[in-house]
Amino acid sequence: MIARILLVEDDERLAGLTSEYLTRNDFEVAVEGRGDTAEARILAEQPDLVILDVMLPGKDGFEVCRGVRHAYRGVILMLTARDEDFDQILGLEMGADDYIAKPVQPRVLLARIKALLRRLPGTPENAPGGTEEKVFGEFRISQATRTASLAGQTIDLTTAEFDLLWLLACHAGSVLSRDDLLQELRGIGFDGLDRSIDARISRLRKKLNDDPENPTRIKTVRGKGYLFSKHDWN
Repeated sequence: MIARILLVEDDERLAGLTSEYLTRNDFEVAVEGRGDTAEARILAEQPDLVILDVMLPGKDGFEVCRGVRHAYRGVILMLTARDEDFDQILGLEMGADDYIAKPVQPRVLLARIKALLRRLPGTPENAPGGTEEKVFGEFRISQATRTASLAGQTIDLTTAEFDLLWLLACHAGSVLSRDDLLQELRGIGFDGLDRSIDARISRLRKKLNDDPENPTRIKTVRGKGYLFSKHDWN
């Protein structure tokens, strides 16, 4: 099945070039130039992936991301200003699955899109058949259905949040460094500045009812990384 992409970009020339490139690589691409109309389109059309620029007329990308995240189950890839760490972290906090800095090389964008789409339910890597599931007390997470629940209540997770939570659960009781996590999830090393993992950990703790001041479920091991507890789930 051809993946559907909604490109939200107000630069008409850039949008045209990007759309043409992605279409040549077997994607179905629609373009939206305004933030205030993009939100309704995302919710109505439910594309597989949204490429969302930050600077848009009507509404900025952060507002759009926050406005659709509760009801949109696809992937959001935000385009941020180069070296603007604030933009990257804010985008992740609003619910973006990943970000990429502008200007971006077409091949880099294509590779990132393919990697993100492979994580969606229904793709070969995630299709039911592998029924691996992990249970820790009242917490349950399933790779086959890409769902997680706590005390019987489903946890609302973005694609990127599920990937991180699954990776941590697979290594329960072991410390994973930021470099470990970034290499596995995004194929890049930790440069000492990237805060994307920290932002997602913060969001996961909230969703797992983990005390941010004294977390017991996803623990911070100072100077080393993060540890998913095998206990403290009742």
